[in-house]
Amino acid sequence: MLWLLAGIVSIAITILVFLPAAWMATLLERQTGGRFTLGDAQGTLWRGSAFVGAAPSGRDPVSPLLPGRFSWTLSPAILIGKTNMTLENPAVLSKPMSVTGSWRTWEISSGEMDLPAERLATLGAPLNTIQPSGRLRLMWSPLLLTHTGQAVALQGRMMLEMQDMSSRLSPIKPLGAYAMAFDWEGQQAQVALKTLRGPMLLSGSGMLINGRLQFSGRAEAEAGQEERLGNLLNLLGPRRREGNKNVTRLEFK
Repeated sequence: MLWLLAGIVSIAITILVFLPAAWMATLLERQTGGRFTLGDAQGTLWRGSAFVGAAPSGRDPVSPLLPGRFSWTLSPAILIGKTNMTLENPAVLSKPMSVTGSWRTWEISSGEMDLPAERLATLGAPLNTIQPSGRLRLMWSPLLLTHTGQAVALQGRMMLEMQDMSSRLSPIKPLGAYAMAFDWEGQQAQVALKTLRGPMLLSGSGMLINGRLQFSGRAEAEAGQEERLGNLLNLLGPRRREGNKNVTRLEFK
């Protein structure tokens, strides 16, 4: 009986040590409601790497959403309810990111991430027509994630800076620089957009609820740029006259 127990323990430890990295993809899909997964996972659950992609539908292959590969190390202390993970990806992360906590509550360290602006086109109309390009940087203060039932609540603040933004539909390059703030409270975030510099001026506010954006704002051209930006502003939404200038309404529901 002792030898049998020793054999079972030995097998269990071996399985735990060599759990494949693909298990991390299953965990990511579960925690993001099937929105994201990992592609080309290599290594083990405890030390591995993969690229982040959208969860495939049907037989569609997983395509990378972000440059580079994310590598991770996960402490075996997770087996007793203590999370201690480190994530690295020099292609997008300014520094390694740490995740600490328990099975249901995690604190994510502050950080910055560079994102390809071309990915904005995947959000649908009118961005898929505008085909934006430029430099995006997502910054965040320490974030608190809490898992309750089937939902994940987020607390903290994020800031998305959009620099040197351009569009294939506009002769003016760049169109400007912008900042969008996200104040997370549970499964929703208050969103505020402002222009850092023009010639295309954007502003507005709204809510991000369960991944769905509800936004109301305005777009307009700097003085002297109305004619050159007219076609692009027409694509963004309906235009109306306010005083001596045309203003485009930005509505996402």
